[in-house]
Amino acid sequence: MAGETTGRTTAVPFRQFVLKVHSRCNLACTYCYIYAGPDHSWRERPRTVPPATVRQTARRIAEHARTHRLRDIRIDLHGGEPLLTGPGPLLAQAAAVRAALPAGCTAEFGVQTNGTLLTQDTLDTLGAAGFRLGLSLDGGTPGLNRRRLDHAGRPSWPAVCRAVGLLRDRPDVFAGILCTIDITADPAEVYGSLCALDPPMLDFLLPHANWSSPPPAPAGRGPRPGPPAPAGRAPYGDWLCTVFDLWWDGGPGPRVRVFTEILGLLLGRPSTSEAVGLSPVVALVVDTDGAIEQVDSLKSAYEGAAATGLNVFRHSFDEALAHPGMAARQRGRDGLAAQCRACALVEVCGGGNYAHRYRADPGGFTHPSVYCADLERLIRHIAARLDATVSLN
Repeated sequence: MAGETTGRTTAVPFRQFVLKVHSRCNLACTYCYIYAGPDHSWRERPRTVPPATVRQTARRIAEHARTHRLRDIRIDLHGGEPLLTGPGPLLAQAAAVRAALPAGCTAEFGVQTNGTLLTQDTLDTLGAAGFRLGLSLDGGTPGLNRRRLDHAGRPSWPAVCRAVGLLRDRPDVFAGILCTIDITADPAEVYGSLCALDPPMLDFLLPHANWSSPPPAPAGRGPRPGPPAPAGRAPYGDWLCTVFDLWWDGGPGPRVRVFTEILGLLLGRPSTSEAVGLSPVVALVVDTDGAIEQVDSLKSAYEGAAATGLNVFRHSFDEALAHPGMAARQRGRDGLAAQCRACALVEVCGGGNYAHRYRADPGGFTHPSVYCADLERLIRHIAARLDATVSLN
């Protein structure tokens, strides 16, 4: 089912469940699309998820797994900053899900953290329980992480640096690093500094932006106008192409997810990420109050963009599958703008991240990505490098 690229009459079941365990963060990153974005629903939600909500969520996950005969699922404990709870509640939440799952279904657990609260004891405890931990960073130096500050304006880097040292010694637990692109930072410096931290995986994320709230522009340039982007203006694509060449030519190093996803798609494999490709989105979010939501990236568009009106106490996850927003992200090519459907790169690009297509007009999310030119630049560059390598061999 994951490889289908045309319209679907049967919904693809969820396999990834993002459970919000804490709705606040101890950092105040200047670019955060949750706490500095247009959606303020986090202010009305419990700071920590109540045990009753955890138990009911576990029941809903088990119900979904049983209905669709799922053999494996992924559970991501998220925030805010999930380590604000300490390891005890995370272990209890994992235990509740494991206890509820039907026989034959296994769960992989992950925690995405800013690293500032990670200690040796916490790492050992979560590692022993089978968790894998991912870090969010902007680079591997203090200067590159200048946007990642606490609420008093103090840098987070000293604490994160300690966390990196701990995770380096536990490759069985270290899942990798997510890095949101800062277009003003030197791509070679960012990539090199992150590689020096020895992560098993890197993923470079385009800043969550859209046509009504454009991405940050390079120094000296204003925001881009509405679609389509002018020819030759693909600063994020150029940035990523520089990193790709360093990665492609540099020998053994970490897996870079956005690059391996595009390479796989060029070779005919289905995508496993909503950033590119046409595979159906199979993730949902359960917030600290039990609200069933679409992926958090939609909160960068407008207040309530991720909401479904559903709740684990009253609704099943099959009901969430039927929600128009969820269904739209499972329609493959048929869910894209006409310009995207006619594009030669549609099977690889997939229209880009759904949140990046939004424009405050009647079309809503039925536009090309605000990063359309950047994605085209990157995909064509990777395809050319792959073709040259194959031709040489």
